[in-house]
Amino acid sequence: MSRMVRIAGGSSLLVAGTAMLVLPGPGLLTIAAGLAVLARDVAWARRASQRIRSLRPRRARAQDGG
Repeated sequence: MSRMVRIAGGSSLLVAGTAMLVLPGPGLLTIAAGLAVLARDVAWARRASQRIRSLRPRRARAQDGG
């Protein structure tokens, strides 16, 4: 049951974030949050999340501790 809730919630965040790319709101942040939620259960979201993390500047990774 909780897996279905996570997938539904993550998918909703992805859809909302995509809409916020053209509407007012933090679209990229919402998409990143949706990928983070989905990454627990879906392989493609895990890979996308890791890819986004690898694109962050080196300085930001050092401050995060990762």
